[in-house]
Amino acid sequence: MACGPPAGTASRATMDVVPPPPSAVPSRTDPASIRNFCIIAHIDHGKSTLADRMLEVTGIVAGRDMRAQYLDRMDIERERGITIKAQAVRLPWTSGQGGPPVEYVLNLIDTPGHVDFSYEVSRSLAACEGAVLLVDAAQGIEAQTLANLYLAIENDLTVVPVLNKIDLPAAQPDKHAEELAHVIGCDPAEVLRVSAKSGQGVPELLDVIVRDVPAPGGAPDAAARALIFDSVYDVYRGVVTYVRVFDGYLRDHDRIRMMSTGATHEMLEVGVISPEPVETGGLGVGEVGYLITGVKDVRQSRVGDTVTEAGRPATVMLAGYRHPRSMVFSGLYPVDGSEYPLLRDALDKLQLNDASFDYEPETSAALGFGFRCGFLGLLHLEIVRERLEREFNLSLISTAPNVVYRVTVESGEEVVVTNPSDWPTGKIAAVREPVVRSMLLLPSDYVGAVMDLCQSRRGVLAGMDYLSQDRVELRYTLPLGEIIFDFFDQLKSRTRGYASLDYEPAGEQEAALVKVDILLQGEPVDAFSAIVHKDKAYAYGVALTGKLRRLIPRQQFEVPIQAAIGSRIIARENIRAIRKDVLAKCYGGDITRKRKLLEKQKEGKRRMKMVGRVEVPQEAFIAALSTDQS
Repeated sequence: MACGPPAGTASRATMDVVPPPPSAVPSRTDPASIRNFCIIAHIDHGKSTLADRMLEVTGIVAGRDMRAQYLDRMDIERERGITIKAQAVRLPWTSGQGGPPVEYVLNLIDTPGHVDFSYEVSRSLAACEGAVLLVDAAQGIEAQTLANLYLAIENDLTVVPVLNKIDLPAAQPDKHAEELAHVIGCDPAEVLRVSAKSGQGVPELLDVIVRDVPAPGGAPDAAARALIFDSVYDVYRGVVTYVRVFDGYLRDHDRIRMMSTGATHEMLEVGVISPEPVETGGLGVGEVGYLITGVKDVRQSRVGDTVTEAGRPATVMLAGYRHPRSMVFSGLYPVDGSEYPLLRDALDKLQLNDASFDYEPETSAALGFGFRCGFLGLLHLEIVRERLEREFNLSLISTAPNVVYRVTVESGEEVVVTNPSDWPTGKIAAVREPVVRSMLLLPSDYVGAVMDLCQSRRGVLAGMDYLSQDRVELRYTLPLGEIIFDFFDQLKSRTRGYASLDYEPAGEQEAALVKVDILLQGEPVDAFSAIVHKDKAYAYGVALTGKLRRLIPRQQFEVPIQAAIGSRIIARENIRAIRKDVLAKCYGGDITRKRKLLEKQKEGKRRMKMVGRVEVPQEAFIAALSTDQS
């Protein structure tokens, strides 16, 4: 049984068309036979594997065509074993439920599990009536499990609790079923148990989804309204828009209107994903599918917008969801300056595939022309950079990530700082930094180590709960700037990989922050500047000057590397000069002859020092700007 409201009587109705083979999906489907649901879980709990088994059990993919992580289309997803983009697929299913067999259509959306991609989960929930909450029977409830559950409850979805990997030797299904039932508020016997790897329990899960997830509502005769929940850019066909129809009917070759922008387009193709695109000629109430209008402009298809008919437009937009707020900012620069136009075009196209990041042009004295990009987290930054390099064949440098600060100067003027180079000069009255509410789940043995880590990052304990005898939930308010670097790595190392982390924005707080500049030969290098807490400024300056001393090659003259706060130097390292042995030819004679040669060499180095510039290799920038502190 699912933990949610039972379906209405409409869910027992049959389809008004004969069920087709997978290659011929009908264009009109009775809404009473449709079930829209998504799979939500923590990362690596088996979402993609469960989706693979559903594809096999429903017969939508032939055995010879099946491959692991079938719905993960990007190479990077398959290599890392994570889902980055949500994928929708339409599945046929015959369910008896103790009576005559009834044909149903299941629209499944496979969602990512990492905290950085929670916006993908939110857009999937907006298009569904039910959610399968998947928990690893060996690991139990994790932070993202709870976060996704709360999102599903906010969207008023029917939640189907499921334990996965019950065939593992380390699985403890009874223990984790009690945990899950305690969190959701249902009986442990109602928690389904499946093995996505072997397929055990998957047909029963599909039957429960059909029984308990309500059929989609909507008015078939009303003006058409469809929610855009995703969009991708196709090189040959332009923008491919994924929609869920709530009212009316969308036919191909009709003219449609985007309600937020007012732009109108002709639909060239309408269809469903089953699991490859299949043209159907139209989409009715409750159906999930795609639209192709031939539009090439990436800004014409905004995620969260409502699509309606241009001839008979709807008057009220569907309730979308908030545009995701960038949490982390980093500069992206091409290694070769001539690739700047290519990088701009690549960012334009990638922004349609990933609507959660934004960018604006910026320049750096050290790195040249580039873009300041906003991301949802460090993994998101890493994925976007890797996609740009792979899909568009670019070589990029990313600067050290930082967050948005609001700085008030003595005159009362407020400056928004997303880059250390934007830091105002003169006296600072106040600095406000973003903070997040974090939720950490961990075994009780590691509570002390994790609390020590959080307090060293200026965290404030907001609460602590025992989910079971050996499982603890800690809630901390932490500065975002303190957790975007190596916080997650430190958390994993202190708990031997057993802790999990989830966080959400929680406003701002005032803090004693300063800008640390790195000077080479007395000249500041903007790419190495950073905004850090006053108490950690000295340690940061010592660490970075020491790292640069090892990375920058020796010059013909001595080079001082200094860390400074304003005009005050807080750390210094020297790169010794390369010294030619001018005394090698002096095999004897008076000491004055040797001294004369040394003085002549010293004078030449002094002149070189006045006109010489320090050469910093590209590898030094990459290594110094990396988040690895070792």
